[in-house]
Amino acid sequence: MKAITQRFTALDVFRGMTIIFMIIVNTPGNYDTTYAPLLHANWHGFTPTDLVFPSFLFAVGNAMSFVMRKWEKMTQQQVLKKIFKRTFLIFLLGYLMYWFPFVKVDTMNHISSFPIGETRILGVLQRIALCYLAASLIIWYLKPKITFIIGIVLLLGYWALLYIFGDAGRELTLTGNAVLKFDSWLMGKNHLYHGEGIPFDPEGWLSTLPAIVNVFGGYFAGLWIQKKGSSYEGIAKLLLAGVALTAIGYLWNLSFPINKKLWTSSFVIFTVGLDCIIIAALMYVIEFYKNKRWANFFEIVGKNPLFIYLLSEILVISMFTVHLAGGISLYAWIYSHIFSYAGAYFGSFLFAISFALFCWSIGWWLDKRKIYIRV
Repeated sequence: MKAITQRFTALDVFRGMTIIFMIIVNTPGNYDTTYAPLLHANWHGFTPTDLVFPSFLFAVGNAMSFVMRKWEKMTQQQVLKKIFKRTFLIFLLGYLMYWFPFVKVDTMNHISSFPIGETRILGVLQRIALCYLAASLIIWYLKPKITFIIGIVLLLGYWALLYIFGDAGRELTLTGNAVLKFDSWLMGKNHLYHGEGIPFDPEGWLSTLPAIVNVFGGYFAGLWIQKKGSSYEGIAKLLLAGVALTAIGYLWNLSFPINKKLWTSSFVIFTVGLDCIIIAALMYVIEFYKNKRWANFFEIVGKNPLFIYLLSEILVISMFTVHLAGGISLYAWIYSHIFSYAGAYFGSFLFAISFALFCWSIGWWLDKRKIYIRV
């Protein structure tokens, strides 16, 4: 029982680190003066920020490997009800988050309608929900070997789909990729993300297929941890597997570029490898050095990850919605009147850190009262 508790500690720390970093990169005081490592790669390429989202999917799979032990005591109806209910709730929360505050507010605080026909359908939480649904059903009903094969098929199949249905010679460009074509056909441009200069959703339907493998990766890592425990052998081999996968992803990048916005197959392998390395490192430090005082900071957030992430996004949207004198948003006002004095780049970074610490304080308050909000 002791080993299981420690493994959950490492998982909570991993999730907490992911959420804290996610909040930091999502809330710079000024996007134009943000340190390069805290920005996503423009297109092909990789930055530390690009690891955040796949790490959360990896954590979903890792947790799934432990939770499914409890499912074995349930009926099939109970298991399916749990899977579909959780999928629906996470997807709905993500959809409502992008629709919030359900009206449009201009710089003069004039309110106009925000019709459902203009809402973004997919996003971060929606992708988590879809990947959770697909991965949990596949893992629950099929053997690990079959799951592994399906993962390979998804990665190779997605590679083929992008080249078969993308514009010839422009298959991996922003305007010529198959992801854009499929999502535009299925949902219409009004329901896509508009932050790339054109209607394009980096969390689209087609690019969700390879993202399922990030959950598979976390699941298999969890099985390995349960099998080998906190032994040197278990941690060392997990670390070696991570190094090998990272190398494979890097080599694959030479013919199929690492691209977070297209969620390319090389990106999946590369990020799963990095996550294995991070999990192995966390287990080594927590298990063998027995130094958990620093870990408690991240563990607090890891116990309420979805809630704290959702809270951070709602707060940011609210601060951008409220406009003060001169039409400046509350978000921009706080940065310009408080944090900008620390310098353009450092002030922007300090804003993000302060906001993340505020969200952490909510997690701390919940943890002190043993309140854990599960979805």
